[in-house]
Amino acid sequence: MQMALAEARAAAERGEVPVGAVLVRGSTVIARDGNRTRELTDPTAHAEMLVVRAGSTMLGAERLLNCDLYVTLEPCAMCAAAVSFARVRRLYYGAPDPKGGAVESGPRFYSQPTCHHVPEVYGGIAERQAAEVLRTFFRDRR
Repeated sequence: MQMALAEARAAAERGEVPVGAVLVRGSTVIARDGNRTRELTDPTAHAEMLVVRAGSTMLGAERLLNCDLYVTLEPCAMCAAAVSFARVRRLYYGAPDPKGGAVESGPRFYSQPTCHHVPEVYGGIAERQAAEVLRTFFRDRR
């Protein structure tokens, strides 16, 4: 999670909403990135989407079997769906997102009967640090 927090801080330095993600298989880091929606002018360029895409490219497969994803903020519906479609084994996230989250907040994507793959989910990992990065970012912009 510390790598994901570093990616979130780097995203904040670029003026992006500070969310970072790291995809691993065993002890190998497959991909790591932070939000780049502004930089890429792409509303889908969330950290999770970027590492899922990069991981699929690196592994040469659309299924990220035996891969785990660490992300600093509870994924939104788009990202939760991508994690499911990619068959990520475990999802670890930091801060909950009551407004935009879709894992344990909002629509609870993985609880829906139409969800084909449900990763193991572990929330609250480095929650205080992840929340502080977000609070600082938004406080400095107000």
